[in-house]
Amino acid sequence: MKLLLLGKNGQVGWELQRALAPLGEVVGLDFDSLPVAADFSRPESLRALVREVRPDIIVNAAAHTAVDKAESEPDLARALNASAPGVLAEEAAAGGAWLLHYSTDYIFDGSGRQPRSEDAPTGPLSVYGRTKLEGEQAIRASGCKHLILRTSWVYGARGGNFAKTMLKLAAERDKLSVIDDQIGAPTGADLLADLSAHMLRAALQAPALAGTYHAVAAGETSWHGYARYVIEWARGHGVPIKVAPDAVLPVPTTAYPTPAKRPLNSRLSTDKLRSAFGLVLPAWQSGVERLLTEIHGR
Repeated sequence: MKLLLLGKNGQVGWELQRALAPLGEVVGLDFDSLPVAADFSRPESLRALVREVRPDIIVNAAAHTAVDKAESEPDLARALNASAPGVLAEEAAAGGAWLLHYSTDYIFDGSGRQPRSEDAPTGPLSVYGRTKLEGEQAIRASGCKHLILRTSWVYGARGGNFAKTMLKLAAERDKLSVIDDQIGAPTGADLLADLSAHMLRAALQAPALAGTYHAVAAGETSWHGYARYVIEWARGHGVPIKVAPDAVLPVPTTAYPTPAKRPLNSRLSTDKLRSAFGLVLPAWQSGVERLLTEIHGR
């Protein structure tokens, strides 16, 4: 079994190198990998790459994820998020390979308070959301065997993340103001990688499992709730914190204007995933606690 992993150095891609290894030979590439690079800014160049590797499974963890920057470079965002996945899907269909691809809660408009199901109406608010939706549509149109995992609020121990930012600010400032009207589920890159490997293994045995799934940790919180959880954990584990317990202040999204509009409701229902694959998803707090323990070695 040969797997082509694209975007190997991103948060999810880094974890996928570990999680996919038991499935077979993993050929991991990124935009700057040597001697062979996967240049998503030139989607057509990916055809020769796929034909050379001849994978049984393509896992696409590459994307334009700079949400605000995408507003000023829509053509590049479309190349990375829509055209490139479309090319990969066409090549997967031609070669009989599976394609696993990651999408986002940003394809929805964020209205209401209920978790979105996989067949809920879409309505992206940003270039990022629109191009990710176009990528999904291109994959489905190709007819390839695929798994599309929509997720939200992804973090990893490698590189920057929300928790690290909050701890840094909490050590420097007397008070923090954090958005409290965006609701979602912080989801670890390690959880996504492990889910991906499990789902691929099952889908290879039961191709009827192909399709689109929501893949997020259990439970929900706001960015404000997330920040408070991180800071309270840190205080309880002896991490230096300057900000007072009651000085993490809730503010609305309008307090921090950004080029790209964010969905307020990022709740995603995982009923389909849990039923189809027989999984129990961990609470978001357990993943964040694991992250914090890894960061601080406590």
